[in-house]
Amino acid sequence: MKTYKYLIIGSGMTADAAVRGIREVDTDGSIGMIGEEADLPYSRPPLSKGMWKGRPLEKIWRGTDKFNNVEIIAGRKAVTLDTAQKKVSDDHDEEYAYEKLLLATGGAPIRLPFGDEHVIYFRTLKDYQRLRALTEQGQRFLVIGAGFIGSEIAAALNMQGKQVTMLFLENSIGERIYPPELAQFLSDAYRKKGVELAPAEGVANIEKTGDSLKVQTRSGRVFEVDGVIAGLGIRPNVELAKSASLQVENGIVVDDHLRASAPDVYAAGDVAAFPHATLGKTMRLEHEDNALQMGKQAGRNMAGANETYGHTPIFYSDLFEFGYEAVGELNSKMETVADWQEPFQKGTIYYLDGGRVRGVLLWNIWKKVKDATALIAEAGPFKADDLIGRIRAE
Repeated sequence: MKTYKYLIIGSGMTADAAVRGIREVDTDGSIGMIGEEADLPYSRPPLSKGMWKGRPLEKIWRGTDKFNNVEIIAGRKAVTLDTAQKKVSDDHDEEYAYEKLLLATGGAPIRLPFGDEHVIYFRTLKDYQRLRALTEQGQRFLVIGAGFIGSEIAAALNMQGKQVTMLFLENSIGERIYPPELAQFLSDAYRKKGVELAPAEGVANIEKTGDSLKVQTRSGRVFEVDGVIAGLGIRPNVELAKSASLQVENGIVVDDHLRASAPDVYAAGDVAAFPHATLGKTMRLEHEDNALQMGKQAGRNMAGANETYGHTPIFYSDLFEFGYEAVGELNSKMETVADWQEPFQKGTIYYLDGGRVRGVLLWNIWKKVKDATALIAEAGPFKADDLIGRIRAE
């Protein structure tokens, strides 16, 4: 049995950040990392953004293996966890003992109940490489879903000169996030770019016909394409935590020090349900900033820092010439106040609940995240007139 002072389950950005956090406090303690992917830790956002604009592959590697006394066990899945004996076993019947454990198991893409082998559930480097290879041969692509991944991949493929169709259950792109008028504007902008939209549609079947894929919708429409990409969200990988009887509620529940419900066990990243300090509620977030900051804090605390995770995570997206940064909770069902400096081109959207600002969307406005975070922390109450002009581009 291998023994580590720190054992990390997962090999994504959260796991890499945890190594960095540990090393800020403990420069020598042994670290083991068990990851299902064969690849070393890498940055995930460029897979749907920068790498389609020419960012080279070598720029995505995190360099986790360069730290001293770190062993990365790639291509292995942790299958059992005994918190009493402080040991983990993997799918190759190897066992690992630990003093401190971090669960950074992330999430798995939500899949369709059919045509699974033909669909690219875009999340990993292997998914990117598979899609990139398809684009070198094919011209027609269908993207299922109009959330973060779906809208980014559709834009990326369109900018590669591909014929793109977006098929989604909602009535417009980002309908669950953006206020209706912005979601409709964005949908129209995609159409003007040449992206065909099939809103309010579900997939009924996917089958391979020769070198093509035939996608049939619930309403009977048929699309024949060279590749199908799905961005349907993820489910947190909580099976290992459940098997060890850790508290799980839409993620592994942690306290403000990122400790799970067993001694010397921590959780961070996409899989962790944590107390959001600014919003005052338990949340689980699937964004880069949260993965990096929470992973780093978990690592520091495993090494004895004993610090509260009080960071307010940000998230961002690039959609053709449109981009944004955002903080807090973005839900189109909330009351929204739009302050456009230039209609649908540049402006701030505030999301309110009970007179308090719970989220801020900075549409083509940059370097204002600190102002937005401070506003969310204010008690209010706020009316629409109080917010107009509050946060604007310089």
